Amino acid sequence: MTDDPSIPTPPAPLISGEPVYGPTPRRSRWHPVRAMWEWTKSMTTALLLFFAVRSFLVEAFKIPSGSMEGTLLVGDFLLVNKLVYGAEVPFTSRHLPAMRTPGRGEVIVFKWPVDPTVDFVKRVVGLPGDTLGMVDGMLQRNGRALSERYISHTDPGADPVGEEFRWQRQYLVRRAKSAEAYHPSRNNWGPLVVPRAHLFVLGDNRDNSLDSRYWGFVPDSMVRGRPILVYYSYLPDSATAVPFLTRVRWSRLGTRVR
Repeated sequence: MTDDPSIPTPPAPLISGEPVYGPTPRRSRWHPVRAMWEWTKSMTTALLLFFAVRSFLVEAFKIPSGSMEGTLLVGDFLLVNKLVYGAEVPFTSRHLPAMRTPGRGEVIVFKWPVDPTVDFVKRVVGLPGDTLGMVDGMLQRNGRALSERYISHTDPGADPVGEEFRWQRQYLVRRAKSAEAYHPSRNNWGPLVVPRAHLFVLGDNRDNSLDSRYWGFVPDSMVRGRPILVYYSYLPDSATAVPFLTRVRWSRLGTRVR
């Protein structure tokens, strides 16, 4: 050892692998009960957050039929904004305040009035007070024929008539022609007046859509939300194994619903 102050003093020696000075750190013990409790709290928080988002903000829906072909395809998976029209509070019939009401031309998700356990996706073509009709497949609203860029026809040569159209009689515009002589068909019906607090919806695939022409108006209280975008899509009608992985429609991912 030297007494020269310019030479730094070496660190204190270690005894049994620990510093001579300072408290000895304690090792935290693993407690199974405490670990399980922390895991349970984390999972509960995550589940509550998931259900809150799903109930009030956005929800995922799958397109099962071709009634909206031209806009949506079978195998599309949608993210739906539930807040915009006033999300329904779970286990009640109440809704949160709506940001706005559905507009003409908007695609919406709603509970099917015939069976509220089933969700439908269609396009709004009529609001309360609108007068609607169809002549040779051309939709007319308030006396004006509409040019609808989004529609498609898969069976334009047919115009079936059925008893399911007869519900329209009580909503016919008053005119000299008696309702008893009214014989509506898929492509020729109306004019009808949309009642208060209801909507009239049609599928974009006009020749293959079970919509308001067949079962009537949609109460605005049954509207669940508005689709935002296609977050996933695959071709389901395929003999390929696991088509949801091998038949992905990559070009549709992220497509906005208009």
